[in-house]
Amino acid sequence: MTRRTNRRPVRAPRALLAVAAALPLAVLSPSAGTAQADEAPDDTRGPTALLSCSTGTDGWTGWADCSNPSSQVVAFRVVVVCGWWPDAYGHWVTLHPGWSGRSSATCGGGTGVGSVGWEEG
Repeated sequence: MTRRTNRRPVRAPRALLAVAAALPLAVLSPSAGTAQADEAPDDTRGPTALLSCSTGTDGWTGWADCSNPSSQVVAFRVVVVCGWWPDAYGHWVTLHPGWSGRSSATCGGGTGVGSVGWEEG
């Protein structure tokens, strides 16, 4: 004896398909999650950080503006994390006590800037 079933293919609502189609575009957008010309102080400095820095991005280029309130000479460079592309590093900038400077780097491709930080050395 064979069993007869009434099975129909399951179909997704059109609204769900539209959202699913747009999702990859939002994830791959270079400005997804970042504001244009975003300027924000970075509070992730370690205990040995001597510089006072703020970072920003326009979606493809990231920069760090730093000032040296210490009594020591300190060098720094920007570190830009690029989505689906190798990270970018800016040139080293040496700041004497009381000086300020900027280091910047640009993502050469991928999905643009994911985050911006700096290294002191």
